[in-house]
Amino acid sequence: VATPTSVSSGINAEYGYFKRINLSTMRAVSVLRAIIMGPPGSGKGTVSSRIVDNFFFHHISSGDLLRHHIRNDTPLGQQVKEYTTNGLLVPDELVTKLMLSELSALTHNRQLLDGFPRTVNQAQTLDREHNIDIIINLDVPFETITERISKRWIHASSGRTYNLDFNPPKSPGKDDETGEDLIQRDDDKPEAVMQRLETYSEMTSPLLDYYGQQDKVASFAGTETNVIWPHIEEFLLSRTK
Repeated sequence: VATPTSVSSGINAEYGYFKRINLSTMRAVSVLRAIIMGPPGSGKGTVSSRIVDNFFFHHISSGDLLRHHIRNDTPLGQQVKEYTTNGLLVPDELVTKLMLSELSALTHNRQLLDGFPRTVNQAQTLDREHNIDIIINLDVPFETITERISKRWIHASSGRTYNLDFNPPKSPGKDDETGEDLIQRDDDKPEAVMQRLETYSEMTSPLLDYYGQQDKVASFAGTETNVIWPHIEEFLLSRTK
């Protein structure tokens, strides 16, 4: 049976799809490096966990690494803390230095990058030192994400979280344990969610174009993680045999 050199199909918002990936350029690699991308609320954390559990990837999250260095008060963590405590974004150069250092120290032959690179400049710097094989892009409609997040309510003092669809409180607007009022964080209000999603799109569109020109992007479309996941699983099975 002939082995396909590419995977592609029409967009299917319910069942997902692959696109823009050339398998003929991605075989017999000693180290498999993947980047997972997806807007806030797309299920990226859940999908990453499943990739790690099922395919034994080492998950490298830029956010987790930054927090690790801050907690351990490393020289790099001290630099990062100067920015975060003043409400400033950590410079690209500092994040790039952190991630490149982490990648160089790894011996694991399956690596999943999360949160890096965020810009084309970071991607170009990464490419000069480490080859990236595939981009797993979660294509979830912004309307779905906005609806999902805007239905999230919390109990302020305990942090207990409710979702009006999946985990509603027993009494509307009240915490199950204390009976106190639930609140909605400003960041979870529809207008704030949409603003974050638009910012994400503006930042990542050039990055997807950059890797798309290298035939490295596999996009998976859908509205539910459990619907998208089997297609990601099938794709990774073909890449990790």
